[in-house]
Amino acid sequence: MAQRGGFSNRLGFVLAAAGSAVGLGNIWKFPFEVGQGGGAAFVAMYLLFCFILAFPVMVTEIAIGRKTQLNPAGAYTALGYRKWRGLGVLGILCGTLILSYYNVVAGWAFGYFVEMILGNFDIGTRFGEFTRDITTVGGYAIVFMLFTIFIVSRGVSGGIEKAAKILMPTLIAMIIGLVIYAMTLPNAMKGIEFYLVPDFSEINLKTIRSALGQAFFSLSLGMGAIITYGSYVDKNENIVASAALITLADVGIAFLAGLMLFPFVFSQGLDTNGGAGLIFITLPGVFESLGGHLGVIIGGAFFLLLSFAALTSTVSLLEVPVSYAVDEHRVERKKAVLLVAVIVFIIGIPSLMANGYSKILTNFITYIGAESPTDFMTFVGHIANDTFLPVGGILITMFAAYVWKKENLNRELEAGYPNFKGSFAEKYVDLGIRIICPLVLSILVIMSVLETFFGVELF
Repeated sequence: MAQRGGFSNRLGFVLAAAGSAVGLGNIWKFPFEVGQGGGAAFVAMYLLFCFILAFPVMVTEIAIGRKTQLNPAGAYTALGYRKWRGLGVLGILCGTLILSYYNVVAGWAFGYFVEMILGNFDIGTRFGEFTRDITTVGGYAIVFMLFTIFIVSRGVSGGIEKAAKILMPTLIAMIIGLVIYAMTLPNAMKGIEFYLVPDFSEINLKTIRSALGQAFFSLSLGMGAIITYGSYVDKNENIVASAALITLADVGIAFLAGLMLFPFVFSQGLDTNGGAGLIFITLPGVFESLGGHLGVIIGGAFFLLLSFAALTSTVSLLEVPVSYAVDEHRVERKKAVLLVAVIVFIIGIPSLMANGYSKILTNFITYIGAESPTDFMTFVGHIANDTFLPVGGILITMFAAYVWKKENLNRELEAGYPNFKGSFAEKYVDLGIRIICPLVLSILVIMSVLETFFGVELF
């Protein structure tokens, strides 16, 4: 087997795995999910589900990875269950699909950083024109992929871990700095009140479903990334403690993102229900209103922050298929990184063209009952994020609970945590993977498929 390497210590693993979890979903998607979900009530549900639903799945994925020291596909074979190998392949496929369009959005973020530095605040009003310009956006996406290639090609400890130790503290420092500045803006406290004071009358089934989805997807579960990172973890590490730290880091940064964004939104009297366009369409105008050099500094810092968050995720997404090539096909790491990156970029070209450049790809498919067509990039997101990820989570927990069995999982978790057996943590993880996670995620998948693809209005 090709030399795989590993994380040098728990800090390296936690920062890298937290970096995988922390991405555009935390800083771009989470705040507008909060806005659409009624503010603090959504935040409360999200925090609850991160620990009830997502945490047991994360513990299980890390355990499978560490036990086998292999990629997601090879892991199930190594455990003696070759028929389940397809579940690992599904995770690799899912991560590859997500990276193919995620790199395009990362290119947008990096492009906006450049535009902010140049003082081109009108980029928000030209968002459609910007995304249609595939030469410019494609160039930014290539540069972003090159950053990702550079980090992953340097290996686990020398590349991924070292980058995480720089990027994550920098990202946290930047976001805290922007939070402090945002607090000084007019009406900032109204934004904080909207964000932190819950109105539980806002909670309905749709809010619950959105909070469940955001909790699961924001932690990079079901796509093979956590199994892959788990395969590089030392046998003496406490998996339960590491998973708790990763979950806290992910939740903490998402929470800080809201503290940063809503004072900006309320200071300008913007609509909290602005959706995904809030970041790319509305915020450049907010930064322009700050005036001159201050607008350039704050706007540049924000989109650099967004780019850093995206980079920590693209690194983990690329590592999933790379680890497969290294483990299963004995490809030298640097060659594997380059080959996989080129394939992923090619797969992502239709997503690059699906934002106005190509009429066919922009109006790719019209779902049953839908009033308007869905573009190719959004369609891939529905397939990978909304369907494959939770299906992967369901199957992983069912595999661990009913095929691999509780005894084997516990034995792996006891390494590094000798008192695990009989502890509250054991009961918590066991209940989660046997009953709560498969049941709740199954409901989530059924609801998502019926609403998205068949136009069934459940609420």
